[in-house]
Formats: sequence, C-alpha cells, structure tokens
Amino acid sequence: MSRSQPGGKRLLAINNYFYRRGGAEAVFFDHMAMFAQIGWDVVPFAMQHENNVPSPWSGYFVSEIEYGRQTSPLRKIAQAASVIYSVEAQRNIARLIAQARPSVAHAHNVYHHLSPAIFSTLKEAGIPVVMTAHDLKLACPSYKMLRAGKVCEDCRGGRIYNVLRHRCVKDSIPLSGLVLVETMLHRALGLYRDKLDRIVVPSRFYLEKLVEWGWPREKLTYIPNFVDVEGFRADWEEGDYVVFAGRLAPEKGLATLIRAAALAKQRLILAGTGPEEAALRELAAQTGADAQFVGHLSGQDLHRLIGQSRALVLPSEWYENAPISILEAYALGRPVIGAAIGGIPEMVRDGETGLLAASGDAEDLARKLSALAALTAARRAEMGRAGREWIAWEFSAAAYRDRTLALYEALGS
Repeated sequence: MSRSQPGGKRLLAINNYFYRRGGAEAVFFDHMAMFAQIGWDVVPFAMQHENNVPSPWSGYFVSEIEYGRQTSPLRKIAQAASVIYSVEAQRNIARLIAQARPSVAHAHNVYHHLSPAIFSTLKEAGIPVVMTAHDLKLACPSYKMLRAGKVCEDCRGGRIYNVLRHRCVKDSIPLSGLVLVETMLHRALGLYRDKLDRIVVPSRFYLEKLVEWGWPREKLTYIPNFVDVEGFRADWEEGDYVVFAGRLAPEKGLATLIRAAALAKQRLILAGTGPEEAALRELAAQTGADAQFVGHLSGQDLHRLIGQSRALVLPSEWYENAPISILEAYALGRPVIGAAIGGIPEMVRDGETGLLAASGDAEDLARKLSALAALTAARRAEMGRAGREWIAWEFSAAAYRDRTLALYEALGS
C-alpha cells in the first residue's frame, strides 16, 4: 500500500457495504473496476462485514453495524450514536487519507453505517468530494418518499418532524425519532449541503425532485447508470411468460402486478424474496393468477430467466431512481413494461423499447400485458434489440466513464 502514486490518480471509493448487496453496490463495484482498468489507483472505504470481498485496505474499515441482530442495550446506544455521527469513521478515514491521499473521493451509500461525518474530514483535508444519490435521502429523512404504500412529500419545505409524526421508519417511534435527530443534526452541520462538492444523480427525475426540495441545481450532475452490453448475450429463445426480478416489497407494486396478470391471463414468474412473499402467494391463489415464485436468482440463472421471457415488468409504486434491472433486460435483448413513475419513463421508450403503464393501476397494466402478448415474437425481439442498441451508447460504461472523468476534472482532481 503505497503512500503516493507519482503521476497517477487515486480514487477513494466509499460505500457502507463491500460486497454486492444491491443496485448501489453494483454501481460502486463497477465504478471501482472501471477506474482501475484505466490506470487509477482505487482505494475502498467501507464497513467490516462477514460477506465483504477481500481488500488490502480492510484494516481501515469501520466496525460492523448490522440492524436486527440481538445485542446489549449499551451496544444499541453506541450504534445509535454511530448512526447519527460516526467518530470512528472519521478517525479511520483520516488515517487512510494520510496513508494514501486520494485525488478525489466518491461516496455511494454512507448513512446509518459510515455516516456523513466523513465528509467533514475529507473537506478539511482539501479533497474533492462527490456522492451519488441512489435514493432520496438528501430530501426525505426516510429516503423513499413513501408512507403506508403511497408516495408522500409531507417533509418538503423543512417539515422533517413528519418522519416522527407518521412513524415513517418501520412504523416505530424510537427508530423514526432517531432518524429525525439524525436529519436535524446533519442539516445543522451541513454535512451534505456544505461538505459535498457535487452530487451525481442517475435520473433526471431525481435531479428535478431534489431541485424542487431546495437543492441548488449547480450542485447536481446527471450521470445515468450503465451496463456493458458486451457482457450479456441476447440470442435467447423466447418463452411464454413475463418476469419480475427484485425484492418482494410493498413499494414494488407486486399486488397490482398479480391482479393485472390474473386479468390479462398472462403467466408471471417472480424472482426474488422479501416481506410480501406470503401475502403475494395468497393473493395469487385468490385471484387465480398464473404466478410462479422462484426465489432469489443471480448471475446466469437470472439472465436466462429474463432472456427467455417475453418482457421484464417493473410495476413500481414509488419514486424509482434509475433501475439497473431495466438496463440489464435491454442488454439481454428483452423489452420492458414499466410503471410511469419516478425515473422509469426516462428508460422506457413507449412503443419502441417497451410499454408504459399507469402506476398502481391493475387494469391499465393488464391492458399493457395483453398488448405485449398480442405482438409477434419477432416484434418483441425487435423492441428488445432497440433497447440494447439505445443503452449501448446512452447508458454505456464508456459514457459513464467519460461523464465521471469530466466531473472529476471540473473539481480539480
């Protein structure tokens, strides 16, 4: 681990988890790999965890905080304090930048584990700091703008007390109160607004939403997510089903999807696990939907399931950002049926690469499922090819790299 890299650039890549856990982690790891390939020295900073991939820098990672595990009351108090402001993360990142000073620091998800306290340390060291907004935490204390299964913007205009009033975090007064205190402190200290040099936003919808909630437009930079289409085959033999792939959670609109599949008499396969699985299975039985639950899939198994489908369906009922699942479906040569909410409409060219349906409307989604099924297999393949060709330039790894390098250079890195 060298103290300096003469003539080179060094990226400090920051994220709570150091293993592929979700969409944010996929972007985080792909970002690191991309910059390593073009000759940057990449140094990670994350939380210790049993699932982490090995790293020579793991000695600088902060202690694990994993919610839901049994622990002592004293430990819970210490964890609550670290959620709000992690002194350990500040101390460790100060040691890390003394050992390997970066040209730029790029953070992904940091709240509740690393905490934005690290941004003060980086700012004081004179290091340009960028963060990608994978969700709406910069505006909404509970990060989803979602309450009781419906879109909620009650905290707009600084009315963040609503997170406690509505028990937005797991319907819990203690947890919602903790998030309120966290948000109040972070805003009072300007840990996001004053310490970040730039915020990368993967969807135009999120960019405009953050501006609506008071963020200065000049602080925000639109850089969409990416996939490398060359890593995906697109020569699948089409099956007789549509597929959903992701977490089985209320905001994903899966009850609407199951009702729509029953109305349209279309076969549906759901790949994933989550808290709604039992209720969704019961709903499928009640409605007579031809719905099959295949559990969590990844890698080639997931690619095959999507590649052989008629289409990927994303029936979300919250403000999705820029789902990588849409890009991967296109890369696999399949069209997408998406809900017209959040950043999804930016990623579906209605009638060209897929179809858009009204969010939360089972009858409209059923119409779109039927319309897609009525097309010929050749027409569906054509839509998938159009999607693959589109993302090969607009959502490509090269486009992401060039946009990100331009941002770093603008910040003087």
